[in-house]
Amino acid sequence: MSLRALALVSGAYDLLLGLPMLLAAPQVAWLFGAPPPRPVVNAWLNGVFALALGLGYFWAARDLPARRGYLWVAGVVAKGLGALVFVIDHVLNGSPAAFLLFAASDGTLALVTLALLVRRRE
Repeated sequence: MSLRALALVSGAYDLLLGLPMLLAAPQVAWLFGAPPPRPVVNAWLNGVFALALGLGYFWAARDLPARRGYLWVAGVVAKGLGALVFVIDHVLNGSPAAFLLFAASDGTLALVTLALLVRRRE
């Protein structure tokens, strides 16, 4: 997989997460076996954050040599720490097991991004 393709996949992933959190937070929570967010503004802000990251991936994909730093921050650090937080929250606070899907997907994207960034320059 190329770094550009990964940036586009990561951007789509974040947009597909962010839009439902912004537009239908209680329904998304129900879908994953979690209580409705209280206050709902926290879920909305998470949606805004995910949308911003997603748009950033599309921006970075347009000029990878100049914007590799974005992939380090969003693709390795944010996704990697996000995966870790999901696992810690599940272990310590008993969050729904379905949240571990986010840990797996974010963690996988973080590791693939790291591998591609270290391996080659595009």
